This record gives sequence, structure tokens and C-alpha cells, in this order.
Amino acid sequence: MIYHSTRNKEEKANSKEAILKGLCNDGGLFVSDSLTDIRVDINEIMELSYKDTAKKIFSLLLPDYSEDETADAVENAYGESFADESITPLTKIGEDHLLELYHGPTCAFKDVALQMLPQLMSKALKGSGKKILIATATSGDTGKAALEGFKDVEDIGIAVFYPHGKVSDIQYLQMATQEGKNVAVCAINGNFDDAQSGVKRLFSSDAYTKLSDSGIFLSSANSINIGRLVPQTVYYFESYKKLCRENVISLGQEVDFCVPTGNFGDVLAGYYAKLMGLPVHSLIVASNENNVLTDFLHTGVYDRNREFHKTISPSMDILISSNLERMLYYVSGGDCTLISELMNSLSETGRYEISPELLLKIQEIFKAGCANDLETKEALKNAYRETGRLIDPHTAVGYKVMKENKTEGIPCVLLSTASPYKFCKDVYEAIYDDNESDMDGKDGFYYMEKLSERTGTIPPEALRSLKSRPVIRKDVIDIKDMEGYILKEAFENIRF
Repeated sequence: MIYHSTRNKEEKANSKEAILKGLCNDGGLFVSDSLTDIRVDINEIMELSYKDTAKKIFSLLLPDYSEDETADAVENAYGESFADESITPLTKIGEDHLLELYHGPTCAFKDVALQMLPQLMSKALKGSGKKILIATATSGDTGKAALEGFKDVEDIGIAVFYPHGKVSDIQYLQMATQEGKNVAVCAINGNFDDAQSGVKRLFSSDAYTKLSDSGIFLSSANSINIGRLVPQTVYYFESYKKLCRENVISLGQEVDFCVPTGNFGDVLAGYYAKLMGLPVHSLIVASNENNVLTDFLHTGVYDRNREFHKTISPSMDILISSNLERMLYYVSGGDCTLISELMNSLSETGRYEISPELLLKIQEIFKAGCANDLETKEALKNAYRETGRLIDPHTAVGYKVMKENKTEGIPCVLLSTASPYKFCKDVYEAIYDDNESDMDGKDGFYYMEKLSERTGTIPPEALRSLKSRPVIRKDVIDIKDMEGYILKEAFENIRF
């Protein structure tokens, strides 16, 4: 199975090489034309466990890994690190279904992929004599999940950049207290798009050359890495199997999925699953007030030249949705010239526009909607009061958008992307209209306790324990200093 750039079919790699590299030399993303020829027989996987389903799908999409390598990677990633033995349990939220993706070590959906990616990278590196430095940007959840996954992995270092002051209290502490001899954590003065663009620039910078000359090769753990995307396809198949087993649907019946997303990675995994034969009727893209994806899917115009909003769903505070490029590649029939033109336009002008014909093809699969903060809080309150389910703000965005866009008569699965206790202040204030003066200035842990008391739910231990952990990662830099920072960390502080 050959992977190549979305912008140029001449730059080729096998699956191991694509995972190690992360990003193509021309700035494009790795795709494989073989994807549209792969079909997963649902009958064959119906009685398989989550781990065995993962092995099956990995063998199709990442065939350069041996059966033993894949089995070992799956066991190391999912054997003991998830609080629920089913990895991604499917539960009810009213008349709909909630796919709980937050039972991993950092309580966010990124764990499903980022417990696996280090395993895949480590096996691809074995015997090569190379060292890899992961450079990744995060809007809140990717950072901690990547740090936890790559912590102390041999021959791999990791540097995470996040927007200063634009993540939740809990998300900040998860990163700022991170231990590990091979990790670096740094806040940047800017937003997530600034951090993500800065990381992308590193791959064509002098720092890239200097690191390579020293035997250290840059790679990425963002969802642009195919090793992030492939593990996420598994839980779409897994949720479908569970609906069949519970007699909600019959085999072959179509299902809607509603996905809160900013970078388009999680919903893209659902599109990959559809291309591989999963009976998906619609993929509903849920955005917050930074609704660039909603506007694009309605009009065909992608325009990041707009006000950036800091919201209570910070992991979706994104105006450059990198993984959209992969979807456009497949929907356009693999037109590298078109993709290159669109991405050049985005880089130069901040916008691009697709043809009406291409937009109609996209709208046959994708629906879209958005929610501002007031609507998100209302959705949080409604979900709890109407269904008894405590959800986080990102899932609440999805809950509101799902209610407006799901197809009559077709079951809908809402992907729940994080534990509500990662955003306990916003969740508490949305559900309870308290105006207590003694709550002014209280931190996330105060609200964690209050939310637990009033709802009778228990916060995950991984989040409760943050309160007693020392802050050891205090670096804050300007965007222009990212290149110098990563060189200093790679040569002086990170221990591979």
C-alpha cells in the first residue's frame, strides 16, 4: 500500500515511512489511492473484540507492519491504559447514542490514537539507528495525550506547543505537570492556528536541516499523521457492531454520526470508515463559534479571514482545519493539481472556493452546524436535565448540532470527545445557575468537587490527582522563537 502527498503523487512512502515522516516535503498530507479499494466485511468482525478489530483494520491500512508487530502494538496501547475494558463504550443519551471516547489516561478521545502512535513509530524505527523528534501543536487535548503516549519512549523525543491562556485550567495542568526525560512543553503567545502554522514551518526551516544533520528527524503527532488517523477509524466500526449486537439496527442498515471537530481529523476517520464499507448515511460536522467548517460545508467557500473566538470548547478553537485537505483529495477523485491550488490559495490569501459540482458531492455525505457559547451551555443543561447525562462542552456542541441535523428514522451516534471534568467550571455553571459570591476566583478543582457533589458522579483519578502535582513546565515564547526553542530543547534538554 503506497502513500503519497495530497499535492503530488511523485512523493511516495510505505505506511511505516509515512508514519515516521508525518508531513510530506511539499506540505501535503499522506494519502493512499488504495483506500477506495479496501472493504471491511462487517460480518467478519461482528464478534471480534475491540483489539482484534483494530488488528484487522491496521492490517489493511498499515500493511508494512507484521502480524506480530501489530498485535504487540495493540496490546501495549490498549491492554491496561483504558479505564473501560471495551475501550470506547457505546451508551444512550436520550433516544440517541453516545460513543464515549474519554476513558484513556488523559480523559480525551485523542488517547485512542495517541496510545497507538508511539507504538507504531517505535516499531518503524527499530534497527534504523534514527532518532525522531515529535513537534506538535495542541488546542488542549492532543498535547497531553501525545506527551503521555510518547513519555520516555526510546529514541523518540516530543515538543508540544499550546496557546498561552487559551486552554482550560485542567488542560493546562495536565501539560504543565508532565514528567518525562524526553519531553518539552511550551506555551506560545497566539492561538492554536498560530501554533499549528509554526509547527508546519519547522518542517521547512533551518532547524529541520540542523536536526537532520545531527541524526534527529522531525515528525508530527497531530492528526495530520496517518498513524493518528488510522486508529480512529476503528471506533466507528466498533460502535456500528455494538448497535447491531443490541438490535438497534440490522446488519447493513445505515447510521448517522455527529462529530464535534475543529481540525477535521475525527470526522475524517469516519469518512475513511465509510470509504471502507461502513454503512454511514451522514457525517454531521459540529463546530463552535469558530464556524469556518460550517460555512465551508454550506457554501463551498473556506475563509479563515474572520474573527477568532475563544470559547468554552477550546479544542475546537481552530480556523485552519488541516485534515479537510484529505477529504477534498478523495472527493475530487485524487486531483493533486486542484488540491495544491486550493492550499496555495489558503496560504496566500486565507481562503479558497471549490466548484458547485464538488460541493454537491461533499454535501451528499456531510452535514454541518454550529453552536456559540450560549447555545453550548444550553445544550449542556438540556442534556443533563432531559437525559441525566453529564457531557463536556465539545460534546454539547455536537448535541445541539445533532438535534438539528440528524436524519429522521436513522439512528445517530454522537462522539463524546472528553470527560466533562476536564471543563468542570463551565459544565457546572451551565447546569446550575448559582450566583454565590464565594465562588468568584475559584479554580477548576473547586468546581470539580462541586460538580461531583451535586451530580453524584466521580471525577477520573487522572484529573483529581493533578491538584497535588508540581508545575514543572513554565516556558512561554513568541511564535517567531519556535525554531530556536526546538533546537535548544533537542540539543540541550531532551534525552532520547
